[in-house]
Amino acid sequence: MRNEAPYILEWVAYHRLIGVDHILVYSNDCDDGTDALLDALSRQGWLTHERNDDYAKKGVQWTALERAGKHPVTARAEWLLVSDIDEFLNIRCGAGHLDDLFAALPEADAVALTWRLFGANGVVEIEDAPVIAQFSRAAPFPCHAPWTASQFKTLFRNDGAYRKLGVHRPKNIEPARKGTLRWVNGSGSPLPRGFETEAAVTYGTAAGMELACLNHYSVKSAKAFLVKAARGLPNRASKPIDIGYWADRNFNVVEETSIQRHLPELTAAIGTLMQDPDIARLHAAGLDWHRRAAEAALDTLEGLQLLTRAVGTERRDVDEGLARRLLARRIALRKRMAGD
Repeated sequence: MRNEAPYILEWVAYHRLIGVDHILVYSNDCDDGTDALLDALSRQGWLTHERNDDYAKKGVQWTALERAGKHPVTARAEWLLVSDIDEFLNIRCGAGHLDDLFAALPEADAVALTWRLFGANGVVEIEDAPVIAQFSRAAPFPCHAPWTASQFKTLFRNDGAYRKLGVHRPKNIEPARKGTLRWVNGSGSPLPRGFETEAAVTYGTAAGMELACLNHYSVKSAKAFLVKAARGLPNRASKPIDIGYWADRNFNVVEETSIQRHLPELTAAIGTLMQDPDIARLHAAGLDWHRRAAEAALDTLEGLQLLTRAVGTERRDVDEGLARRLLARRIALRKRMAGD
Protein backbone atom coordinates (compact mmCIF):
# COMPACT_ATOMS: atom_id res chain seq x y z
CA MET A 1 0.00 0.00 0.00
CA ARG A 2 1.01 3.55 -0.68
CA ASN A 3 -1.18 6.55 0.18
CA GLU A 4 -4.40 4.58 0.83
CA ALA A 5 -5.34 5.89 4.28
CA PRO A 6 -9.06 6.67 3.68
CA TYR A 7 -9.78 3.12 2.50
CA ILE A 8 -7.82 0.95 4.94
CA LEU A 9 -10.36 0.51 7.74
CA GLU A 10 -13.11 -0.67 5.42
CA TRP A 11 -10.88 -3.06 3.48
CA VAL A 12 -9.41 -4.66 6.59
CA ALA A 13 -12.74 -4.89 8.44
CA TYR A 14 -14.52 -6.35 5.42
CA HIS A 15 -12.04 -9.14 4.79
CA ARG A 16 -11.84 -10.05 8.45
CA LEU A 17 -15.62 -10.30 8.72
CA ILE A 18 -15.89 -12.66 5.70
CA GLY A 19 -13.40 -15.03 7.29
CA VAL A 20 -9.84 -13.95 6.50
CA ASP A 21 -7.76 -15.03 9.49
CA HIS A 22 -4.77 -12.79 8.94
CA ILE A 23 -3.72 -9.92 6.67
CA LEU A 24 -0.10 -9.18 5.83
CA VAL A 25 0.43 -5.67 4.44
CA TYR A 26 3.54 -4.09 2.92
CA SER A 27 3.72 -0.30 2.64
CA ASN A 28 6.14 2.06 0.92
CA ASP A 29 6.82 5.79 0.54
CA CYS A 30 3.66 6.94 2.33
CA ASP A 31 2.79 10.64 2.60
CA ASP A 32 -0.77 10.38 3.94
CA GLY A 33 -0.16 8.40 7.13
CA THR A 34 -0.96 4.99 5.62
CA ASP A 35 2.05 3.44 7.36
CA ALA A 36 1.18 4.95 10.74
CA LEU A 37 -2.44 3.76 10.45
CA LEU A 38 -1.25 0.27 9.55
CA ASP A 39 1.02 0.32 12.60
CA ALA A 40 -1.94 1.24 14.81
CA LEU A 41 -4.02 -1.60 13.36
CA SER A 42 -1.12 -3.98 13.82
CA ARG A 43 -0.87 -3.07 17.51
CA GLN A 44 -4.54 -3.99 17.88
CA GLY A 45 -4.01 -7.36 16.17
CA TRP A 46 -6.00 -6.62 13.01
CA LEU A 47 -3.07 -7.26 10.65
CA THR A 48 0.69 -7.53 10.33
CA HIS A 49 2.43 -4.52 8.80
CA GLU A 50 5.86 -4.53 7.22
CA ARG A 51 7.64 -1.58 5.62
CA ASN A 52 8.89 -2.07 2.07
CA ASP A 53 10.75 1.17 1.43
CA ASP A 54 14.05 -0.31 0.19
CA TYR A 55 12.97 -1.87 -3.10
CA ALA A 56 15.30 -0.32 -5.69
CA LYS A 57 16.53 -3.50 -7.40
CA LYS A 58 13.34 -5.39 -8.18
CA GLY A 59 10.68 -2.71 -7.89
CA VAL A 60 8.17 -2.14 -5.14
CA GLN A 61 5.61 -4.86 -5.84
CA TRP A 62 7.95 -7.73 -6.66
CA THR A 63 10.12 -6.91 -3.65
CA ALA A 64 7.06 -7.05 -1.39
CA LEU A 65 5.93 -10.36 -2.90
CA GLU A 66 9.36 -11.90 -2.43
CA ARG A 67 9.44 -10.82 1.19
CA ALA A 68 5.86 -11.95 1.78
CA GLY A 69 6.72 -15.39 0.44
CA LYS A 70 9.30 -15.80 3.21
CA HIS A 71 7.17 -14.32 6.02
CA PRO A 72 6.04 -16.55 8.95
CA VAL A 73 2.43 -15.40 8.46
CA THR A 74 2.52 -16.78 4.93
CA ALA A 75 4.09 -20.04 6.06
CA ARG A 76 1.24 -20.65 8.52
CA ALA A 77 -1.59 -19.93 6.06
CA GLU A 78 -3.78 -22.73 4.70
CA TRP A 79 -4.99 -20.58 1.78
CA LEU A 80 -3.45 -17.47 0.23
CA LEU A 81 -4.73 -14.54 -1.82
CA VAL A 82 -2.55 -11.69 -3.09
CA SER A 83 -4.87 -8.69 -3.21
CA ASP A 84 -4.78 -4.91 -3.50
CA ILE A 85 -6.79 -2.48 -1.40
CA ASP A 86 -9.16 -1.67 -4.29
CA GLU A 87 -10.12 -5.36 -4.59
CA PHE A 88 -12.84 -6.96 -2.43
CA LEU A 89 -13.42 -10.71 -2.39
CA ASN A 90 -17.15 -11.03 -3.06
CA ILE A 91 -18.38 -14.50 -2.09
CA ARG A 92 -21.84 -14.93 -3.58
CA CYS A 93 -22.75 -18.35 -2.16
CA GLY A 94 -24.12 -19.14 1.30
CA ALA A 95 -23.73 -16.30 3.78
CA GLY A 96 -20.88 -14.79 1.79
CA HIS A 97 -18.05 -16.13 3.95
CA LEU A 98 -14.89 -18.00 3.02
CA ASP A 99 -16.15 -21.17 4.69
CA ASP A 100 -19.16 -21.09 2.34
CA LEU A 101 -16.86 -20.92 -0.68
CA PHE A 102 -14.62 -23.72 0.59
CA ALA A 103 -17.68 -25.88 1.28
CA ALA A 104 -18.88 -25.32 -2.29
CA LEU A 105 -15.44 -26.18 -3.73
CA PRO A 106 -14.04 -28.98 -1.53
CA GLU A 107 -11.78 -30.42 -4.23
CA ALA A 108 -10.34 -27.15 -5.57
CA ASP A 109 -6.67 -26.28 -5.23
CA ALA A 110 -6.96 -22.82 -6.81
CA VAL A 111 -9.86 -20.48 -7.59
CA ALA A 112 -9.44 -17.91 -10.37
CA LEU A 113 -11.39 -14.89 -9.10
CA THR A 114 -12.28 -12.79 -12.13
CA TRP A 115 -12.32 -9.03 -11.72
CA ARG A 116 -15.70 -7.29 -11.72
CA LEU A 117 -14.85 -3.71 -12.68
CA PHE A 118 -16.83 -1.03 -10.84
CA GLY A 119 -17.11 2.55 -12.06
CA ALA A 120 -17.32 5.95 -10.39
CA ASN A 121 -21.13 5.81 -10.11
CA GLY A 122 -21.29 9.56 -10.78
CA VAL A 123 -19.46 10.34 -7.51
CA VAL A 124 -17.08 13.31 -7.76
CA GLU A 125 -15.94 14.06 -4.18
CA ILE A 126 -13.86 11.92 -1.83
CA GLU A 127 -16.46 10.82 0.68
CA ASP A 128 -15.97 9.29 4.12
CA ALA A 129 -18.22 6.34 3.33
CA PRO A 130 -17.66 2.65 2.50
CA VAL A 131 -16.46 2.05 -1.04
CA ILE A 132 -18.83 -0.90 -1.45
CA ALA A 133 -21.77 1.39 -0.60
CA GLN A 134 -20.77 4.31 -2.84
CA PHE A 135 -20.01 2.36 -6.01
CA SER A 136 -22.67 -0.08 -7.12
CA ARG A 137 -22.57 0.09 -10.92
CA ALA A 138 -20.24 -2.29 -12.69
CA ALA A 139 -19.24 -3.97 -15.92
CA PRO A 140 -21.68 -6.48 -17.40
CA PHE A 141 -20.88 -10.16 -17.26
CA PRO A 142 -19.46 -11.50 -19.42
CA CYS A 143 -17.40 -8.47 -20.42
CA HIS A 144 -15.26 -9.15 -23.47
CA ALA A 145 -13.44 -5.82 -23.76
CA PRO A 146 -11.12 -4.46 -22.59
CA TRP A 147 -9.07 -7.53 -21.76
CA THR A 148 -8.46 -6.21 -18.21
CA ALA A 149 -12.09 -7.13 -17.45
CA SER A 150 -11.08 -10.79 -17.81
CA GLN A 151 -8.07 -10.69 -15.51
CA PHE A 152 -8.16 -12.57 -12.22
CA LYS A 153 -6.47 -12.97 -8.86
CA THR A 154 -5.97 -16.43 -7.39
CA LEU A 155 -7.14 -17.89 -4.08
CA PHE A 156 -5.02 -21.04 -3.67
CA ARG A 157 -4.04 -23.73 -1.19
CA ASN A 158 -0.71 -23.06 0.51
CA ASP A 159 0.41 -26.70 0.40
CA GLY A 160 3.77 -26.37 -1.36
CA ALA A 161 2.49 -26.77 -4.92
CA TYR A 162 3.83 -23.31 -5.76
CA ARG A 163 7.12 -21.88 -4.60
CA LYS A 164 6.65 -18.20 -5.44
CA LEU A 165 3.93 -15.59 -5.04
CA GLY A 166 2.76 -13.62 -8.06
CA VAL A 167 0.65 -10.53 -8.56
CA HIS A 168 -2.23 -12.39 -10.22
CA ARG A 169 -1.35 -16.06 -9.77
CA PRO A 170 1.15 -18.24 -7.90
CA LYS A 171 4.40 -18.99 -9.71
CA ASN A 172 7.05 -21.68 -9.98
CA ILE A 173 5.01 -24.89 -9.68
CA GLU A 174 6.61 -27.88 -7.97
CA PRO A 175 7.47 -30.26 -10.87
CA ALA A 176 6.00 -33.30 -9.11
CA ARG A 177 2.64 -31.50 -8.75
CA LYS A 178 2.30 -30.46 -12.37
CA GLY A 179 -0.74 -32.05 -13.97
CA THR A 180 -2.41 -32.81 -10.61
CA LEU A 181 -3.82 -29.47 -9.47
CA ARG A 182 -7.52 -28.63 -9.72
CA TRP A 183 -8.07 -25.08 -10.88
CA VAL A 184 -11.65 -23.77 -11.03
CA ASN A 185 -13.25 -20.47 -11.93
CA GLY A 186 -15.60 -18.38 -9.79
CA SER A 187 -18.51 -20.64 -10.72
CA GLY A 188 -16.65 -23.78 -9.69
CA SER A 189 -16.17 -24.98 -13.28
CA PRO A 190 -12.87 -26.76 -14.02
CA LEU A 191 -10.30 -24.71 -15.91
CA PRO A 192 -7.93 -25.99 -18.62
CA ARG A 193 -4.65 -27.54 -17.52
CA GLY A 194 -2.71 -24.50 -18.75
CA PHE A 195 -3.99 -22.49 -15.79
CA GLU A 196 -1.58 -24.42 -13.58
CA THR A 197 1.39 -22.56 -15.00
CA GLU A 198 0.65 -19.55 -17.18
CA ALA A 199 -2.92 -18.28 -17.74
CA ALA A 200 -3.57 -14.64 -16.81
CA VAL A 201 -7.18 -14.11 -17.95
CA THR A 202 -10.48 -15.97 -17.64
CA TYR A 203 -11.90 -15.21 -21.06
CA GLY A 204 -15.02 -16.61 -22.68
CA THR A 205 -15.92 -20.05 -21.35
CA ALA A 206 -13.19 -19.81 -18.70
CA ALA A 207 -15.02 -17.02 -16.88
CA GLY A 208 -17.48 -17.57 -14.02
CA MET A 209 -18.84 -15.59 -11.08
CA GLU A 210 -21.71 -17.61 -9.63
CA LEU A 211 -19.85 -18.47 -6.42
CA ALA A 212 -17.25 -15.72 -6.14
CA CYS A 213 -15.47 -12.88 -7.91
CA LEU A 214 -13.20 -9.97 -7.06
CA ASN A 215 -14.97 -6.62 -6.99
CA HIS A 216 -12.43 -4.16 -8.37
CA TYR A 217 -12.95 -0.50 -7.46
CA SER A 218 -10.00 0.83 -9.40
CA VAL A 219 -11.26 4.35 -10.15
CA LYS A 220 -13.56 5.26 -7.21
CA SER A 221 -14.68 8.90 -7.33
CA ALA A 222 -13.43 11.41 -9.88
CA LYS A 223 -11.34 13.31 -7.31
CA ALA A 224 -10.01 10.09 -5.79
CA PHE A 225 -8.90 9.19 -9.31
CA LEU A 226 -6.87 12.43 -9.47
CA VAL A 227 -4.95 11.38 -6.36
CA LYS A 228 -4.39 7.89 -7.78
CA ALA A 229 -3.13 9.37 -11.05
CA ALA A 230 -0.57 11.45 -9.17
CA ARG A 231 0.63 8.39 -7.23
CA GLY A 232 1.03 6.09 -10.25
CA LEU A 233 1.06 2.30 -10.53
CA PRO A 234 3.21 0.23 -8.15
CA ASN A 235 4.44 -2.25 -10.75
CA ARG A 236 4.59 -0.07 -13.88
CA ALA A 237 5.98 3.32 -12.93
CA SER A 238 6.35 4.34 -16.59
CA LYS A 239 2.67 3.59 -17.40
CA PRO A 240 0.49 6.63 -16.69
CA ILE A 241 -2.87 6.56 -14.95
CA ASP A 242 -4.67 8.78 -17.44
CA ILE A 243 -8.00 9.20 -19.19
CA GLY A 244 -7.40 5.95 -21.07
CA TYR A 245 -7.10 4.08 -17.76
CA TRP A 246 -10.34 5.73 -16.62
CA ALA A 247 -12.17 4.86 -19.84
CA ASP A 248 -11.08 1.21 -19.67
CA ARG A 249 -12.28 0.71 -16.09
CA ASN A 250 -15.08 3.18 -15.44
CA PHE A 251 -17.93 0.74 -16.07
CA ASN A 252 -21.37 1.86 -14.87
CA VAL A 253 -23.48 -0.50 -16.96
CA VAL A 254 -25.32 -2.74 -14.49
CA GLU A 255 -26.36 -2.36 -10.87
CA GLU A 256 -24.47 -4.96 -8.81
CA THR A 257 -25.15 -4.84 -5.07
CA SER A 258 -24.62 -8.43 -3.90
CA ILE A 259 -21.65 -7.42 -1.73
CA GLN A 260 -23.77 -4.88 0.13
CA ARG A 261 -25.44 -7.58 2.24
CA HIS A 262 -22.37 -7.20 4.46
CA LEU A 263 -22.88 -3.45 4.98
CA PRO A 264 -24.55 -3.64 8.44
CA GLU A 265 -21.77 -5.82 9.87
CA LEU A 266 -19.12 -3.79 8.05
CA THR A 267 -20.43 -0.49 9.39
CA ALA A 268 -20.40 -1.91 12.92
CA ALA A 269 -16.84 -3.23 12.50
CA ILE A 270 -15.58 0.12 11.23
CA GLY A 271 -17.30 1.76 14.20
CA THR A 272 -15.44 -0.58 16.54
CA LEU A 273 -12.12 0.33 14.91
CA MET A 274 -12.89 4.05 15.18
CA GLN A 275 -13.33 3.75 18.94
CA ASP A 276 -9.54 3.65 19.17
CA PRO A 277 -8.47 7.34 19.34
CA ASP A 278 -5.23 6.83 17.38
CA ILE A 279 -6.99 4.91 14.61
CA ALA A 280 -9.77 7.51 14.37
CA ARG A 281 -7.26 10.37 14.26
CA LEU A 282 -5.09 8.74 11.59
CA HIS A 283 -8.12 7.86 9.45
CA ALA A 284 -9.39 11.46 9.61
CA ALA A 285 -5.93 12.87 8.84
CA GLY A 286 -5.56 10.55 5.85
CA LEU A 287 -8.94 11.55 4.49
CA ASP A 288 -8.03 15.23 4.84
CA TRP A 289 -4.70 14.64 3.06
CA HIS A 290 -6.46 13.05 0.08
CA ARG A 291 -8.99 15.85 -0.20
CA ARG A 292 -6.20 18.43 -0.13
CA ALA A 293 -4.19 16.43 -2.68
CA ALA A 294 -7.15 16.41 -5.06
CA GLU A 295 -7.57 20.17 -4.73
CA ALA A 296 -3.84 20.65 -5.33
CA ALA A 297 -4.11 18.58 -8.50
CA LEU A 298 -6.95 20.84 -9.66
CA ASP A 299 -4.59 23.79 -9.38
CA THR A 300 -2.67 22.37 -12.34
CA LEU A 301 -3.89 22.46 -15.92
CA GLU A 302 -3.21 18.72 -16.28
CA GLY A 303 -5.26 17.84 -13.22
CA LEU A 304 -8.13 20.09 -14.19
CA GLN A 305 -8.22 18.65 -17.70
CA LEU A 306 -8.17 15.09 -16.36
CA LEU A 307 -11.07 15.69 -13.99
CA THR A 308 -13.08 17.52 -16.65
CA ARG A 309 -12.60 14.69 -19.14
CA ALA A 310 -13.29 12.04 -16.51
CA VAL A 311 -16.63 13.44 -15.36
CA GLY A 312 -17.51 14.23 -18.96
CA THR A 313 -17.26 10.61 -20.11
CA GLU A 314 -20.77 10.11 -18.73
CA ARG A 315 -22.66 13.29 -19.50
CA ARG A 316 -25.63 12.39 -17.29
CA ASP A 317 -23.36 12.48 -14.21
CA VAL A 318 -22.32 16.12 -14.69
CA ASP A 319 -24.69 18.66 -13.18
CA GLU A 320 -24.70 22.29 -14.24
CA GLY A 321 -23.19 23.50 -10.98
CA LEU A 322 -20.16 21.23 -11.29
CA ALA A 323 -19.67 22.19 -14.93
CA ARG A 324 -19.73 25.90 -14.04
CA ARG A 325 -17.25 25.42 -11.18
CA LEU A 326 -14.82 23.52 -13.41
CA LEU A 327 -15.07 26.17 -16.11
CA ALA A 328 -14.47 28.97 -13.61
CA ARG A 329 -11.49 27.13 -12.20
CA ARG A 330 -10.04 26.64 -15.68
CA ILE A 331 -10.42 30.34 -16.49
CA ALA A 332 -8.79 31.37 -13.20
CA LEU A 333 -5.93 28.92 -13.71
CA ARG A 334 -5.24 30.19 -17.23
CA LYS A 335 -5.24 33.79 -16.01
CA ARG A 336 -2.78 32.91 -13.26
CA MET A 337 -0.51 31.07 -15.70
CA ALA A 338 -0.65 34.03 -18.08
CA GLY A 339 0.35 36.32 -15.20
CA ASP A 340 3.31 34.11 -14.34
